[in-house]
Amino acid sequence: MAVDTITRPKGSTGDFKGDIHVNDDPPTKNDLGRVAELPVLDMNGKPHAFRSLYNSDSNEPLRVLIIFIRHFFCGNCQEYLRSVSTSITPDGLKSLPTRTKVIVIGCGQPNLITMCARETGCPYPIYADPSKNLYAQLGMIRTLDLGPRSPQYMQYSLPSAMVRSVYQNLKAGRSAFRGGNYWQVGGEFLLEDGRASWCHRMRNTRDHTEIPETRRQLGLDGAHPPLRKTFSSGIRRSSSQLQRRLSDRRKSWSRSRDRTEKSSPEGSMMEKVKENRHEEEASEGWSNEESKMSGTAGTNDDGASR
Repeated sequence: MAVDTITRPKGSTGDFKGDIHVNDDPPTKNDLGRVAELPVLDMNGKPHAFRSLYNSDSNEPLRVLIIFIRHFFCGNCQEYLRSVSTSITPDGLKSLPTRTKVIVIGCGQPNLITMCARETGCPYPIYADPSKNLYAQLGMIRTLDLGPRSPQYMQYSLPSAMVRSVYQNLKAGRSAFRGGNYWQVGGEFLLEDGRASWCHRMRNTRDHTEIPETRRQLGLDGAHPPLRKTFSSGIRRSSSQLQRRLSDRRKSWSRSRDRTEKSSPEGSMMEKVKENRHEEEASEGWSNEESKMSGTAGTNDDGASR
């Protein structure tokens, strides 16, 4: 339907290398009908029919921007959600004449939704489609291509994104492999009163719609997102804090070790040995002084007798 004709080799799994040519034709009414009952999972793993995300629960018109991201550990998609969260705010949506919502869907397991919301500061509902049926039915494809350029919504470098992604994977423990298919890319779909009025399907892993265009589609101004503190500045700040903590910890260890040595029997014996040594050195010092004084006095007496 929405994907341009692509010749797939025999036995292909649907994964491609390079920038895939797809079109941005919005899903038709029939297309949405086919996916209306497909489930998405909330953070508790509870299933919801896809149609429940964009159908109005009242007679009031409703517009819903649905953002499909890649796996939940994707640094590029997380950066996109950060930019969306700071430039398309809930208060900004309230200023629009038509009730408007933003919803995020990822292709990983629902137990990682909380992590994704925390890392991105996303104030909007996030759901999971681990089956990736929605992605396939709505014409989104799979590729690992980075694309020809870094998008404007990414306000830090690609290496920083990779470092953050690896760190989150390590921190996730057993959930590290539940983030979703690394090949899967997403897109943005705007639905108004149950019909798709606009969409963008990603051609590569960094091909989310730029923020000014997304704002324009929602009826907001086309201003660029505000600059945020980059991840690298956070790394520098965290590094200096870590160094201070380590320095304090070393001092604490040193004080604790000294107290332990003094309180132990061996430590007490060592302290006594040190005290005896100091007394002996002091005694020897006085003896030497007395000898010197005696020698001086004897010399003076001889001189006087002569």
